[in-house]
Amino acid sequence: MSSSVTNVVIAGLGGQGVLKASDILAEAAFRTGLDVKKSEIHGMSQRGGSVTSDVRFGDNILSPMVPGSEADFLLVLAADQVETNKGLLGAGGVLICTDRIDENALANRRSLNVAMLGVLSRYLEIDKPFWLDAIRSSLPEKVYDVNVKAFEMGRDAAAESY
Repeated sequence: MSSSVTNVVIAGLGGQGVLKASDILAEAAFRTGLDVKKSEIHGMSQRGGSVTSDVRFGDNILSPMVPGSEADFLLVLAADQVETNKGLLGAGGVLICTDRIDENALANRRSLNVAMLGVLSRYLEIDKPFWLDAIRSSLPEKVYDVNVKAFEMGRDAAAESY
């Protein structure tokens, strides 16, 4: 995070938890005291269509939309959405795809979005307790433990790739 603004685009298909992942990321950044703005494009999300969500955070954020080709991080939850969205990634930006996670190892495959946030968390200067608090406040208590395990799996996968 070289500038005072961090731009993250989360992309996937309807039903994959793109919007929930962006809620958790925005909440975690907000809990650190940063200014946070978020926007969403739903498309045909209820029918499995493309969904993107922009999350911007830093000292002073004026717009919720990530400017074209300026995403610092592009987190993609569906492999077929990489080509569609990679133009959003800025020079030196990081593409985070699901190949970083063994989906079969997840206790609940619906936790893939949170596992991917675990990968992203290794790149951001947001302390782990803020992430855990954001997960707890954004999801029902009954799925908290399984999502924390998914988050940790993502963090471990990212640590192994360094």
